[in-house]
Amino acid sequence: MITGGTDGIGKGLGLHYLGHGNRVVVVGNDPDKGRRFLEEAQATGSGERAAYIQADLSLVAENRRVIAEIAQSHPVVNALVLAARYYRSTRSETAEGIEQNFALFYLSRYLFSHGLADRLEAGEQPVILNLAGPGGDLSAMNWDDLQFTRDYRPDRIMAQCGKLSDLAGVGFTAAHPSTRIRYVLAHPGLTATGFTGDYNEADASLVAGMHDRGQPVDAAVDMLRRHLDNPDPEPLSAYMQHTKIDVGGAPFDPAAARRLANITQTMLSQH
Repeated sequence: MITGGTDGIGKGLGLHYLGHGNRVVVVGNDPDKGRRFLEEAQATGSGERAAYIQADLSLVAENRRVIAEIAQSHPVVNALVLAARYYRSTRSETAEGIEQNFALFYLSRYLFSHGLADRLEAGEQPVILNLAGPGGDLSAMNWDDLQFTRDYRPDRIMAQCGKLSDLAGVGFTAAHPSTRIRYVLAHPGLTATGFTGDYNEADASLVAGMHDRGQPVDAAVDMLRRHLDNPDPEPLSAYMQHTKIDVGGAPFDPAAARRLANITQTMLSQH
């Protein structure tokens, strides 16, 4: 199960596991990309094991719809890859009144992790792979204004998104203390993906340079699949490329994770 699975690393992982005999369900917002994913799967002889669900995962209601659909049709989920992202140079809110980055990069990942936990528990070697930027300082959390209604800056948003994922991982393992699920936070390094987003001129120029310097998607897939095939034994682990990060340190503070979980539960109760 891959959110953001019709493009970039998510798509690369999907096609890799289709090629190894797995069933793969990808979720994405662009029907054309979904169609191309299914066509590529068909061309490699794995079309009957590939599925695409169209959804805008920046919307809480859409996340809940897809989770319910997956839970109904798939009693077992062996792996959940959280890869959906969309960069925005300027602040934007969803139709539900939530800042877009907070909604897509964090709330969607929170909802999928907890919403499919029971299906993952039924898996043979269940793992959640959250593609983020683990290990940053907690000062990146803008606690007084998590949705950046004031002083919106994309660099600060991206730094906070990394911390939101870190704390989501800590919070998940705390909420499921006896789980068999392994939760992995991982960043494979700069990769030449589609860098989907809505960019101003300066950001577009920066992203073009990043694309030129980035490693091929296949290299990122090779790095990440080890976390899906043979995850570390501890409930939560984190990696920046090949370097393992200590998840017992200050950046993964349990009190901060509880604070975020409480905020999240209150917010979701209103949607």
